[in-house]
Amino acid sequence: MSVLNDLKTAKLIQPGNFEPHDHWYPKAFNATIHPMVNFFMNLDKERIITRYCHMHPTVNAAKLRELLNYRAKYFLWAGADLLNVTSAGGKRQMVVIENNSCPSGQKSMPLLDDNLEQGSYRLLVERTFKPYLKNLRIKGALAVIYDKNPMEVSGYAAVIADVMDEPVYYATFYKDEEDPAVRFVDGVMEIRKEEGEWIPIRAAFRYVTQKPWNRLPLLSKTKILNPILACLAGGRNKMVAAKAYDIFNAELHPHGLKINTPETIWDVSKNEVPLWVKKMGGQAVVKVPYSNAGQGVYTIVTEKELEAFMELEFDYDRFIVQSLIGNYNWSSTTAAGKLYHVGTIPNAKGHTFVADIRVMVSSTEDGIKPLCTYARRSEKPLTDNIEDSTDSWKMLGTNLSFKNPDGSWGSDTNRLVLMDRRDFNKLGVGLDDMIEAYIQTVLSMVAIDNMAQTLVNKNGKFRMRLFKSLNNDPGLINEIFTNEKA
Repeated sequence: MSVLNDLKTAKLIQPGNFEPHDHWYPKAFNATIHPMVNFFMNLDKERIITRYCHMHPTVNAAKLRELLNYRAKYFLWAGADLLNVTSAGGKRQMVVIENNSCPSGQKSMPLLDDNLEQGSYRLLVERTFKPYLKNLRIKGALAVIYDKNPMEVSGYAAVIADVMDEPVYYATFYKDEEDPAVRFVDGVMEIRKEEGEWIPIRAAFRYVTQKPWNRLPLLSKTKILNPILACLAGGRNKMVAAKAYDIFNAELHPHGLKINTPETIWDVSKNEVPLWVKKMGGQAVVKVPYSNAGQGVYTIVTEKELEAFMELEFDYDRFIVQSLIGNYNWSSTTAAGKLYHVGTIPNAKGHTFVADIRVMVSSTEDGIKPLCTYARRSEKPLTDNIEDSTDSWKMLGTNLSFKNPDGSWGSDTNRLVLMDRRDFNKLGVGLDDMIEAYIQTVLSMVAIDNMAQTLVNKNGKFRMRLFKSLNNDPGLINEIFTNEKA
C-alpha cells in the first residue's frame, strides 16, 4: 500500500447527494409528527409571548421579546436538555440540566412537512450557517469536521453542499487521532484532500464534541460554527455555564424571568464532594464539568454509590455538585424544597420512567428559533424507595450515547421518545410545557453567549486571566489549544 493510501484524508461531498434514509433513525424516518408538536414548531413568536405572559403575569413582555429576537455572536447553535419536574405543592416547571454546543437531534425528528425532505437540517444551514459566512477573512473551501454521530453530520455536509452549491470536504477529527486530516496553520484550518494536498478552509461546520478545545484554537481565522469560545463559555463547560446562568438570572430577575436549574455548587474539590452530598440529604449529582454524552455524570443516592465515586481517578481537579431530582421520597433537600420527576405516563405495568426533552435552536436574523425536539427515557423505571443495591443511573440517566471498548460510540435507540403520534403522548407534556422548554433553552443560550462575549476583550483577544478566575482548573487550562499553538 502506498504512503498516500495510509494518510487520513477528507471525503468530498458533491451537491445533490442527500439521501434522507441515510440521515434519520429508521423509527424517525417513517414517523408522523404529532399535531401538537407541529403546531408548536410553527407557532408565531408574538403568540408565544402573549401566551407565556398570560400564564406568567409577572413576566415583562418587552424583555421576553428582546430575548427571543436576540442575535447571538458566538453561541449560534444550541440544544438544551430539560427535565419536566414538579414540587410537593404541584408547581411544575422545566429545569435546564445543560445546554450543548454542537447538539444532536436532527436524526430523531420526524419531518414537519413531508414535501421538505431535508427537514430542519436545511433550516439550520439556511437560517444560521449561510448568514454566518458573511464577511469572511480568508478564501478557501467549506468543510464539515466531526468526532462522532456520522449519520447526522454527513446530513449536514450534504445539505451545505446543496445550499451553497459547491463541494464540501467531510473529515474526522478525533481527540487522539494521529496525523488527522485537519490542521491549523497561522490560525487557518487546512484539510488534507484525497490526493494528499492541504487546502485552506474559509468556513467549517463542526460536530467535534470530545475536548474540542485541545485541537481547535480559541480564535480562528477560519469561521467555525460553533467556535470553541462558545464551548468554554458554557456550551461544553458546565462549570462556567452554571456561573453564566447565575449572572444572567440577576439581570432577568426584575423582568420576572429565570433560568430554572438544580441547586448548583461549583468549584468543588473531590475531597469536598461527600460534605456537599451530605448537606443535600445524601442524594446529589456530581459532574465532571467538561464531559458530555452522559459521560462524567454520577448520580449518588446511597453511601455505596458515593464510595464508588470517591475511588475513581479523574483528569480534572474541580467538580460541580447539583441537587438530585428523583422520586419525591429520595430527592435532594434544598432551601427551595424538593423537586421530583413528573416522568412518563405510567405504562401497562404501572411503571413511570424519567424522561428529558431536548430542544435544539439556532440564532437567525430574526432571533432564536426552534429547529427540532425529541425526548429520551431512562433504562429502568422510578421506584418509590431505594436500597443499598440500587443503581440510580439506570433510573435517572437518559442519555442514549454509550462508548464502546474500542472508543467508538453507539446509541440505545430503544429509549428514544419521538415527537410523533405514537410516542409523544407518553411524555405527559402539553403545549405550555413545550413553550416553557423553548424559552428556557433561549435564556440559557443567551446567558452562555453573553459569557462568551465577556471572555473576549475589545481587541478580539481571549481574556485568559478572567477565564482562570472563573474556572481555575489546571487540568482544563493545560488542554486549551491557544492561538500560539495554531
